[in-house]
Amino acid sequence: MNTPKRYTVTTALPYTNGPIHIGHLAGVYVPADIYVRYLRLTGNDVAFIGGSDEHGVPITIKAKNEGVSPQDIVDKYHAIIKKSFEDFGITYDNYSRTSAPIHHETASEFFKTLYDKGEFIEETTEQLYDEQANQFLADRFVVGTCPKCGNEEAYGDQCEKCGASLNATDLINPKSALTGNVPTLKETKHWFLPLDKHEAFLKEWILEGHKKDWKPNVYGQVKSWIDDGLRPRAVTRDLDWGIPVPVEGGEGKVLYVWFDAPIGYISSTKEWAAREGKDWEPYWKDEDTKLVHFIGKDNIVFHCIIFPAMLKAEGSYIMPDNVPANEFLNLEGNKLSTSKNWAVWLPEYLEEFPGQQDVLRYVLTANAPETKDNDFTWKDFQARNNNELVAIFGNFINRVVVLTNKYYEGEVPTPANFEAVDEETLAAVKAYPDVIASSIERYRFREAGQELMNLARLGNKYLADAEPWKVIKVDEERTKTIMYVALQIASALATLSEPFLPFTSEKLKGILNLEKALQWNEVTTEDVLLPASHKIGKAELLFSKIEDETIQKQLDKLEASKKANEAANKVVEPQKDTITFDDFTKLDLRVGTIIEAEKMPKTKKLLVLKVDTGLDVRTIVSGISESFKPEEVVGKQVTVLVNLAPRKLRGVESEGMILMTENAEGKLVFVNPDEANIANGLQIS
Repeated sequence: MNTPKRYTVTTALPYTNGPIHIGHLAGVYVPADIYVRYLRLTGNDVAFIGGSDEHGVPITIKAKNEGVSPQDIVDKYHAIIKKSFEDFGITYDNYSRTSAPIHHETASEFFKTLYDKGEFIEETTEQLYDEQANQFLADRFVVGTCPKCGNEEAYGDQCEKCGASLNATDLINPKSALTGNVPTLKETKHWFLPLDKHEAFLKEWILEGHKKDWKPNVYGQVKSWIDDGLRPRAVTRDLDWGIPVPVEGGEGKVLYVWFDAPIGYISSTKEWAAREGKDWEPYWKDEDTKLVHFIGKDNIVFHCIIFPAMLKAEGSYIMPDNVPANEFLNLEGNKLSTSKNWAVWLPEYLEEFPGQQDVLRYVLTANAPETKDNDFTWKDFQARNNNELVAIFGNFINRVVVLTNKYYEGEVPTPANFEAVDEETLAAVKAYPDVIASSIERYRFREAGQELMNLARLGNKYLADAEPWKVIKVDEERTKTIMYVALQIASALATLSEPFLPFTSEKLKGILNLEKALQWNEVTTEDVLLPASHKIGKAELLFSKIEDETIQKQLDKLEASKKANEAANKVVEPQKDTITFDDFTKLDLRVGTIIEAEKMPKTKKLLVLKVDTGLDVRTIVSGISESFKPEEVVGKQVTVLVNLAPRKLRGVESEGMILMTENAEGKLVFVNPDEANIANGLQIS
């Protein structure tokens, strides 16, 4: 077990251009909160630091689209994000924002320190420029084809498909995100951080120093970047939204968001320390402090190469000890997309699933994309709640509390003799803190969460095997021992569940009437977790079963988003060349009835139909096999173009065409006659 130590734990600063969704939670915020809660329970000095990233191009684009100022956007979403985190139980010591005066001051001072030390290169280069918008196109003001993977929707700072970090001028076929125009090149002056200057240090620090303890996905991406050769990286941008460049010649320029944002961790720590009457510097400058960054995989390069290079260049800061980045979480088999509303938004979840924060925390931990992309499905969410939280954890606690109240009026019984199974069970309980701690300290939160559930399984099995409801009829003393042991397991769960299921832990402590919560190591070291004669409360359900209709509502919501996007993106075929009325009168449309239908062999789409047109019975080949089975169309009245020139399809001569269209859902349907049972052969005019 760790001896008390100082930790600074940070989480990626979310852009304030939209609310938090499950991808953010699974990738960054839930694992970080588990880690921090565990550190506090083990007696460590922790500063858990977060904040909103309120600069950057996505915010200015959002503001332009909505016709408001960037400040309006960041004020709106900072409030939403901060409240969502609080309601979800993310226990920041400080959650700040990069528009705060203390951040502008800290970032400006950091830049000036590096500037005064000669750590920057000043260069005049050609940058992409939108003549119509009359501005330079930084970062996400540019879209184009990624030169590394061919993704045609890459941004000017990063490709979200392959994770490559880019410059806007790297893009193939770039276009302005403002006007859609092809940009030109125009000269502008900027300051660059020469990453190549720090390459030897980064190789030694990362490739030699962290090969074994950093996650393979993190180490692999960083190694690839270093092996490719590091190049100078711009730290300023031609924008009017952000922190002004605080040196001569910086007029009309701001600090690049990926220079300014990670400094937000430092300014947020300063803000917290000033409020709490602490000294902020030990949390960033003392070698006895362990600095850990929780981020998503799209931020690996910035936190493992660029920010460490900045800290090294400044000279007085410690380096990150670990950067346990996760991969991406998908939703129902598709990539999360904020623009397509293909997401589960945290504010909506909190409103639609009141009091069930821990269910989402548990499922996101169980499905955490720790080493590869993973998938969230509503059916799995339901199954894990009903089959694990309700049936295992909740069931065990409910049985223990109900039986204690029934047999002993809520008092913990004094145990009699302990049998071997009791001793073994209590020994297993005492081993769980170290087992779970080992997983957490190695950033294996999925594994840690399942070990917690294994402790609940141990309790269920112990009760099921001991059967106190039967034993009490023949041996009351033995029953006391059984219930005493079961209550010790319940008490251990109350403490050990706190990092993973904080709301459940608090409720369980209330049920067990624990005035003073146990510390993590006390579960291992204390002989008695819940003493005899201690009075517990009445049973309350820790978890509720989630019904099918609740899940169906969520699936329906996603389906509605999918259809809305399909409709928005649907390409409408342009009008064909104008025809005359005489051209139209040449079409001979008749009512017909399909009297036979069979699938054409070795094809996917074709049905061979026999159609009574009133004039004759003719063969028509139609490409509707993927939408209709042969037996579904026999007897159906249809509209037939009878004077279409015959055409051979797969050796079968087709003598006409059946009129079809798509409905609002995109499903193929017949263009039917207006009235049923019209005589075959009736001409439609």
